[in-house]
Amino acid sequence: MITSAVVAGVALLAAPAPTSAAVFSSSTAATTPLSVRGGLTLTLPSTWRVYGGGGDQIRVVTGACARPRSHYFEPGCRSFWLLGGQALKTGGEGFQPYNPNQGPFYPAVDVPPCATDPSLGQVLGKAVAVGYRAVGVGHKAHYRVWPGRCVRYDNGEQKSTFSQREWYLAKERILIVDQWNTPGLATVLKNATWR
Repeated sequence: MITSAVVAGVALLAAPAPTSAAVFSSSTAATTPLSVRGGLTLTLPSTWRVYGGGGDQIRVVTGACARPRSHYFEPGCRSFWLLGGQALKTGGEGFQPYNPNQGPFYPAVDVPPCATDPSLGQVLGKAVAVGYRAVGVGHKAHYRVWPGRCVRYDNGEQKSTFSQREWYLAKERILIVDQWNTPGLATVLKNATWR
């Protein structure tokens, strides 16, 4: 799948999270709760930074990031996204509605930059993992892993690979997209709470 677009000017999924001290996994690291739509609360390591609030897109930065407030296809930002209903309306390739059974989150019509190298384009293939994963107790997300290739724009030569992991909660209209295989993210989602 080939796509590129700027998903900008869309409101974000939740307000910036307050800080609190808690336990993350089995360590004693400080954590921060992040409340999003549908009553979902994620307990994030305090080193992760949240950008966005009050609507449809949240970027959670988990490492180095030059432009954390930039659009979805901004490369060079170790992060994952929490996306809501507005983003999903045009989240499929060609700005079609997002549907995990039809393709990955790819709101574009051309080749966007690869997340790890802006001089390369990204191409996503057919899902290599399909199923469901728990997001907190009593909530199952559609789970997909889409293989990604970082290719040269001039001749399509593959230079590196990545995986785009997606957890989609259809009832709540929440999509989590991770192109960095973020360590600890699956555990954060599994341990999510709902009100």
